[in-house]
Amino acid sequence: MAGRDIQAILDAIIEAHGGADFWRGLSGLDIQLSAAGFLFMAKGRLPLRHARMWASTSEPRFVFYDYPHAGWRGEWIGDEEVRILDPVGVVMARRTRPRDTFHGLRRQFRWDALDFLYFGGYATWNYLVTPFIFLRPGFSFDLLPPVQGPQGQVTRLAATFPQDTPTHNRRQVFHFNEQHLLTRLDYTAEVVGGWARAAHICEDYRDFGGLKAPTRRRVWPMPFGDKPLGFPNLVALDIDDITPLRASD
Repeated sequence: MAGRDIQAILDAIIEAHGGADFWRGLSGLDIQLSAAGFLFMAKGRLPLRHARMWASTSEPRFVFYDYPHAGWRGEWIGDEEVRILDPVGVVMARRTRPRDTFHGLRRQFRWDALDFLYFGGYATWNYLVTPFIFLRPGFSFDLLPPVQGPQGQVTRLAATFPQDTPTHNRRQVFHFNEQHLLTRLDYTAEVVGGWARAAHICEDYRDFGGLKAPTRRRVWPMPFGDKPLGFPNLVALDIDDITPLRASD
């Protein structure tokens, strides 16, 4: 019974954000967003202002345009590789198995362009393709007791990610409102540190050509329990636009 309940909840969640058929008809998302916050400052990275990006809807791939220089691009290819290409496509920097390199003293205080490309690539890809990421094989779910939110009852799903899906950590908790829209996700950003538990709040939904997505995202530390702190704001994401790209385009 519990398994059928969870599947019914997942179906309603996917439908509320645009539907499985709509998603499977896409090849990618073209995005413009701004990103800033305490994490940028702590790692010595500049905020992003109205940056253009591309996210694959079928596999873990992400592109930052004009990164780290105008006309260049940074490419995240799952846990296999990150690379930076110049305007004519020459690879200027590359790192294989980038997640394995997040050790040592330097990365506690500063990330280089490839470090940020890995973190920003997998994290932003996860955010943009959720909840459709649950259509990938290998996920398992537990239905947690509901909680009461400011606007009604909140459904909570604990999702365990498959090993082939790069993400913050394997088990995360997703909160959905009475309209089945994602309002919060809780995770530990392991590449930052095992202590880096956070609550990621999703607000201000818009419809982008059939895709319903939050345009305001704020990440707050949550060192104890399930109540996030109100300071500092670790990451602030503001989405200007999302263009769903049809597979036939």
